[in-house]
Amino acid sequence: MLDESLYNKAEKRVDQKIKFYRHLFSYVGVNFILLIVNYIYTPYEWWVLGVAFFWGIGLLFHFLRVFVIYDKFDELYRDNMIVKEMEKMRN
Repeated sequence: MLDESLYNKAEKRVDQKIKFYRHLFSYVGVNFILLIVNYIYTPYEWWVLGVAFFWGIGLLFHFLRVFVIYDKFDELYRDNMIVKEMEKMRN
């Protein structure tokens, strides 16, 4: 049972990392295409920087969620929710 639980946690973590890397590759690819479109059609106005900036903020939060605060937040939140559910069931 312990190995299965550990496997499930590892699987979830790997899935989150894969989703982040897909997000990163999408960010780079789409912003590159937008940069080319921006250069061709409106070279005097660099609107693509706004798109890259705000999407980059979202990407930063995704990175922090997956690689920095992943275990700390999820485990604490999950444990607190289990305790609350147990208290509700007792009453």
